[in-house]
Amino acid sequence: MKFKILTFKNVSFFVFFYLTLVIGFFFGENLNYGSYGDWIGSNREPIKDLSNNFTYTFLNFDSYGHRHSPVYLIFLSLFLDLGLDLNQIRLVHLHLCISLIIVFYQCLRLLFSNINNNYLFLLSLIIFLSPTFRSLAIWPDSRLPGLIFFVLTIYFFLKFKKTDNLKYTWYTCISLVVSSYISPNFSVFFVYFFFFFLKKVKFRELSLLLIFNFLASLPILYYIFILDVNFLAAGKTPSLNNENINFSFNLSDKLMIISSIIFFHLSPILIMDNFFNQFKNFLDKRFIIIVPLVACLIYFFNYQLSYTGGGVFFILSNLLFDNNYFFYIGSFFFISFVLYIASLSLNNFFLLTLLIVSNIQNTIYHKYYEPLILIMFFTLIKYPGVENFLKKKNNILYLYLLSLIYILMRVFKINYLV
Repeated sequence: MKFKILTFKNVSFFVFFYLTLVIGFFFGENLNYGSYGDWIGSNREPIKDLSNNFTYTFLNFDSYGHRHSPVYLIFLSLFLDLGLDLNQIRLVHLHLCISLIIVFYQCLRLLFSNINNNYLFLLSLIIFLSPTFRSLAIWPDSRLPGLIFFVLTIYFFLKFKKTDNLKYTWYTCISLVVSSYISPNFSVFFVYFFFFFLKKVKFRELSLLLIFNFLASLPILYYIFILDVNFLAAGKTPSLNNENINFSFNLSDKLMIISSIIFFHLSPILIMDNFFNQFKNFLDKRFIIIVPLVACLIYFFNYQLSYTGGGVFFILSNLLFDNNYFFYIGSFFFISFVLYIASLSLNNFFLLTLLIVSNIQNTIYHKYYEPLILIMFFTLIKYPGVENFLKKKNNILYLYLLSLIYILMRVFKINYLV
């Protein structure tokens, strides 16, 4: 990966944002609120125990209430063996997480070679303003490293699309396997990459890729189903008498809440050339279908505020009006927005479906989709006006404004509501 020349101003922005992250580290910044609790409750102890008694901890990992695999925590425990303390390990983790910004930037460069390189770098830096990124970089968790390898998967996938070099199909698969081992929710995207390779790769090579992925999945399947270390169901759901997490696929909950989160993070694209008019035309033509669909989803909606999470609009509705009515009204636009993007191509429909399927539990947290949604929109989701959007620096600044607003909302919630 080679960098084109970046302006001093953009490099200065990188240094400034990096310093804010380091300062946040030393002051214990916790914009996601739950990240510190997750570190204390389900991440810190297994790291220590994996270092002290690996075999016992590994075979009883589900007792820690951790929803991700032990792979990344095993990696961090190695630093304890090297003599680092937990705070030093946290600092190492923070610096590893910065690679997410670099890999995202490289994805953008591959896709938008006609766009000012400094605009693309500016867009990648917006991840520094993600409350999820900041919190999970400061308080180690498996989700962010899993996301890093998933974005690396996207990078290799884009390289294959650009060069047709078969080695990138292998790099894509290997990176996705690592991502899935760290954060299993990313494993569902194997279907997306496989169907693309199905059209582009010869049968023999495709067969080898399938065999590789099958063999790579055997250790984790053995760990979960034969050794019965089912960490996927080991977490607790708030308000349900401390019961283990339920695998619930209430489609209404998923569609309405995840659509609202997608809308929140992508709302600045409404200013794209002709996007608003095209979206309005979509609503006009499908109004008679969308209204009963949303009404049906509202009827079966059953997400509880006591579960915690639910996204910005769900929480605002209950905070301001003590009910879901505001959220229900907004759902018409949230659902329509996502349906419009899905209608643009089968590719988009496929990706958005997998995004929803990736969450099979009854709790839905904002951190599951941020900054993932923004990254996917600019790398995998197809929209014809995105290149024109990126040609204007002010459009990128609108995304920054939204990120700053979200940070302020998180600060308000932590200091006045929690």
